[in-house]
Amino acid sequence: MAVRNLLKRERVAYIQQQLEALYPETPVPLDHKDPYTLLVAVLLSAQCTDERVNQVTPALWKLADNPRDMALVAVEKIQAVIRPCGLSPQKSKAISKLSQILVNEYHSAVPENMAALETLPGVGHKTASVVMSQAFGHPAFPVDTHIHRLAQRWGLTSGRNVIQTEKDLKRLFPKERWNKLHLQIIFYGREFCSARGCDGTQCEICTTCYPMRKNPKKTKKA
Repeated sequence: MAVRNLLKRERVAYIQQQLEALYPETPVPLDHKDPYTLLVAVLLSAQCTDERVNQVTPALWKLADNPRDMALVAVEKIQAVIRPCGLSPQKSKAISKLSQILVNEYHSAVPENMAALETLPGVGHKTASVVMSQAFGHPAFPVDTHIHRLAQRWGLTSGRNVIQTEKDLKRLFPKERWNKLHLQIIFYGREFCSARGCDGTQCEICTTCYPMRKNPKKTKKA
C-alpha cells in the first residue's frame, strides 16, 4: 500500500488512540488541595514550569492557603516567596487582589463560572479554563503553548492564535474527552514533541500522521 499522509479524521482517531494508550491516567500537574490553591498555582505557572511552581507553593501555603488569610498578607511577603516563578511583582499583586475580591464578592470561594473567573486579576481565559476543567470538572479545552504547537504540527488547526486553536480542537474532539485530552497532549508535548525535540518530522505521532512530510513544520506562535 502506498505511503500517504493521514486524512484529518484519521489523524483525530489515531491521536486519541495513541494518547490514551500512552497516558491512561492524567494527574493534574500542579499540586493543589482545592479550587483556590489550584487557581493560584495556575496563575503562578504563566511563563514558568509546573515543576518550579510545585517547589514554590508549599512555602506560599504556609503564609496562607485560603483567600481570607491571603488577603491579609502583605504583597511584599507574597512576592518574596514566589520570586522564583518569575513576574513576581505582577503575580503577587494579582494573588493579593483576587483573594480580596473572593472574600468580598464570593464568600471566600472560587466562583464555578468562566465569566466570573475571567474578571479576576491575573486570570485569563486559559487559567479560567484550567480551573473550570481541573477543579470543577466542567468540559473545557485550555490551550497552552504545547497544545498550540502540537495542534499545528498534527494539522488540527491553522494555528493563527490560541483562540482559533481552542475552537478547532473543540470541534474535532468529543466534549467528554476535552478535560483528559488537553492534559494528554501536554504530557506528550513535553515527553516526545517539545519545541526543540521535534520539528514535526521526529516523534511517532508526527511521522505517523505525516509520513510524507520531509521538511520541518513551521508553527505560528500563540
